Amino acid sequence: MSDLPMVVPESGLPASVTIYEVGPRDGLQNEKSLVPVQVKEEFVRRLLAAGLPIVEATSFVHPKWVPQLADAAELMTALGADGVECPVLVPNDRGLDRALELGLRHVAIFGSATETFAQKNLNRSYDAQFAMFEPTVARAREAGLDVRAYVSMCFGDPWEGAVPVEQVVTAGRRLLDLGASQLSLGDTIGTGTAGHVTALVAAFAEAGVAPDRLALHFHDTYGQALSNVQAGLRAGVTTYDASAGGLGGCPYAKSATGNLATEDLVWLLTGLGIEHGVDLDAVVATSVWMADHLGRPSPSAVVRAAG
Repeated sequence: MSDLPMVVPESGLPASVTIYEVGPRDGLQNEKSLVPVQVKEEFVRRLLAAGLPIVEATSFVHPKWVPQLADAAELMTALGADGVECPVLVPNDRGLDRALELGLRHVAIFGSATETFAQKNLNRSYDAQFAMFEPTVARAREAGLDVRAYVSMCFGDPWEGAVPVEQVVTAGRRLLDLGASQLSLGDTIGTGTAGHVTALVAAFAEAGVAPDRLALHFHDTYGQALSNVQAGLRAGVTTYDASAGGLGGCPYAKSATGNLATEDLVWLLTGLGIEHGVDLDAVVATSVWMADHLGRPSPSAVVRAAG
């Protein structure tokens, strides 16, 4: 693939952005057919080799809930030293125990801005989720680990509808107050629009949470992901979650389609002259390779155009 966009910078945007790759975890967790651990290992290694600075590798969730990730310990063992800096999701103390045993350095927790999704995803009430996370985050921090917090349903909930901005800010602040270093705001069902992004980031700033502590996690259900990224950039957010080839959705929210494709994000950032450090050709090749393993084409627009 030789095509690249013409670089036309826009004033007022960040000089560089961190792409937080979630394909191996968020992208694969929904797949019905089990992906062999050897393929997952190669997927992670290829993404790291493509220059992605952060690759979230897996989740130490109970196999009953996400069978696809039952091989988490095996995968991280296979990755060895290369996997030590790869974040993993830990839903509770048991998950943290497994991460600590493997000497991992970065973990993430996954909360909800709404009552219904907390019940469906965590089997806890909205308030009880914070009580569940508190000892896990405290232990992780005491052990010297970095903790990221996701908050889902920030832009709408399929059961509860519109989610008030203030409700999202409250949930996010509670997760940060537990000791998380970064908060990823998830548009889990892809209903967010640019103005909503601007308002949410501004509301966090008013609550004392600067844009440099936020990450944005968009789904492209209604084709709004890249527009929402631009709104985030204008608001000063410099970390964006993305999934190679646009893999993934959410196993507990059936209307959630794929994540923002890493390639599509890289194309936008490249055209704006924003540094990201990612080799677009290498990511495209990796997504085509994974699509072949999964037996279906990638939904990424850039991957389609490159083909």
